[in-house]
Amino acid sequence: MRSAVQAVAENPPAVLLATPRVAGSVCVRAWRRSGATAGLAIALAIVLACGIAAAEAQAQTRSNAQAEQSRAIRDQSVIRTTPPPGRYVSEAGQAFVLDQAGSLTLLRFERSTETWALRPSSAPRGDTIYRNDAGDQVLRVTAGGGITVYTTRTPGGSPVSLAGPPVSLAPPSLGPVQMFNLMARRSGLVSEAMGRLVRINVDGQESEALCIEALIVTTDAVVRIARSPSARPFLDRLRSITVIEGQRSSVTYSGGDLRVVVDPRRGIAGRPSSARVIRAVIPQD
Repeated sequence: MRSAVQAVAENPPAVLLATPRVAGSVCVRAWRRSGATAGLAIALAIVLACGIAAAEAQAQTRSNAQAEQSRAIRDQSVIRTTPPPGRYVSEAGQAFVLDQAGSLTLLRFERSTETWALRPSSAPRGDTIYRNDAGDQVLRVTAGGGITVYTTRTPGGSPVSLAGPPVSLAPPSLGPVQMFNLMARRSGLVSEAMGRLVRINVDGQESEALCIEALIVTTDAVVRIARSPSARPFLDRLRSITVIEGQRSSVTYSGGDLRVVVDPRRGIAGRPSSARVIRAVIPQD
């Protein structure tokens, strides 16, 4: 049995050509290509097809290589601009500790009980900005590893330098008696600042440690607000502080109850910061 290619080569199809003729008539001529000519055309088509396929394969290989190189550059940038754990001191004299929890960078200032979970975002010139959950810029790290800290004391930023080894910023874990005593102390602290009784309610099943930290952060924020003459009136309706677990972290202030919801699945990042507590109590312009 002959192949289809052989059959076509030996019996090429007739092709009709229309050519102009004198007095507007048309002369139609039928002609056949020779077998050699048809075979050459088929071979040329095969060569062209192979050439196109090879070019496409080379283009895809180059594209894959470029994509891999871009990913490698991004990965190196992230590693280079992630500040190492340790104790740092700014030129303005502020000291703080940095720690890592998975992809999160944790920060705690000295003489403070709050741990901030910072999220990175890209900035010009290859820098990385670290912000808290309220969107405030806290750190800026250059591509070369230089670190600048931003606070209320130094809103324009203050360069920092490594001054000591890292310290774990994992949340504390308390037993039932310690938990009850902490709630009583925190209720007394807020009640004294407000001049009236403020109840404390904590309900944590999955992560009591996260709820404890949320309670400490929230009550500290309330005390700071109460000590500010201009902000204190916003707490006139405060009667209770409630900390519970939920599917999404949040802070609400309604009906005299300041309610803080923590998300245990997200760890320390699932605990609202004092900045979010303050913004829930004091309306923002």
